[in-house]
Amino acid sequence: MFASPASWIESAALDQCRQVAALDGMVHVAGMPDLHPGKGAPIGAAMASTVLYPFLVGSDIGCGIAVFPIRLRRVVPERLAARFPDLDHALDPERDADDLAWAVVAGEVPAGHRDGLGTVGRGNHFVELARVDTVFAPEHAHRLGLATGDLVLVVHSGSRGLGERILRTHTETHGAGPAPDPAAYLARHDEAVRWGSLNRRLLAARVAYALGAEPTEPVVDQCHNLVEVRDGVYLHRKGAAPGDGRDVLVAGTRGTASYLVAAHAGADANHSVAHGAGRKMSRADALRRGRAKHTVEELRRTPVGSLVVCGDRQLLFEEAPTAYKRIEQVIGDLVEHRLATPVATTIPLVTYKTPDVGAGPRSDRRDKRRGRGRS
Repeated sequence: MFASPASWIESAALDQCRQVAALDGMVHVAGMPDLHPGKGAPIGAAMASTVLYPFLVGSDIGCGIAVFPIRLRRVVPERLAARFPDLDHALDPERDADDLAWAVVAGEVPAGHRDGLGTVGRGNHFVELARVDTVFAPEHAHRLGLATGDLVLVVHSGSRGLGERILRTHTETHGAGPAPDPAAYLARHDEAVRWGSLNRRLLAARVAYALGAEPTEPVVDQCHNLVEVRDGVYLHRKGAAPGDGRDVLVAGTRGTASYLVAAHAGADANHSVAHGAGRKMSRADALRRGRAKHTVEELRRTPVGSLVVCGDRQLLFEEAPTAYKRIEQVIGDLVEHRLATPVATTIPLVTYKTPDVGAGPRSDRRDKRRGRGRS
């Protein structure tokens, strides 16, 4: 467990780690400082095994975070927030053929999966316009082409319904058991990973054009829900980013900084680092406590002065900054355990969660939510 005594780690998450460690073939389980309980398996863990377990990766195969530089002439968050496109609206090759963002899609879409293409998804997924703030390691920042004051788009999204379909195909027959044909699972898994990366590029392009900018290539794009074959074993990552010499954005909350880090985790940490602040409240608790402490208006304007675009009031409470651990503690633990070097912070200006549906009837908003897929 790569966390200090000051870190908030739920006993239920540790119990899940122990349960995973007892699985047949399990070699080593590494818990990150953002560890928290998941559905059947811990989130914020890297798990090495001689047996491949699809449920340890979960349904959102390919979920990750990418960082794209962006150039804007004027930065007025209120005006820019109003220009974000509807990222619940999937792009259709025929209906939206004239959308400039399509240029990002070169060749075939992985697995031919077009459902949800160009959409961000729900839960903790987001697209954020942020500013590079404090630079801790100028040589690393220069390598990434970033400096204090630069603007970036941070995109956190996964494979939408594709990963869920892959996991469901397995669990309907094998439940939480191992993959009977690892090669076949990995072939489908790899398509979902490629799809997630493509979709992050498509999302960034849609937002860049909407804000009057040209799309760019990502300087960081790391998946934190995947399995890879490493040193002869299957390394499952669930909410843990690859930490073997790669650059990673460890996401904070909508009202705090995020951290770009240069990761250098070794075998004891399963070559992995944290992927974010990590929840300290369940969604139900965050909703209940948030409604008692905050108004919707308070959650739309964060403590750092940024704006949150979100028409789903329930999601605003579930994803409130107070529902998450302190990102500074998570980063401090990574540094203390020599897993990563902080490069720079990014401060949110506008965070997009869902379209702002305005002041329509509440029942209509619920109906719209029911019709949208989750990733």
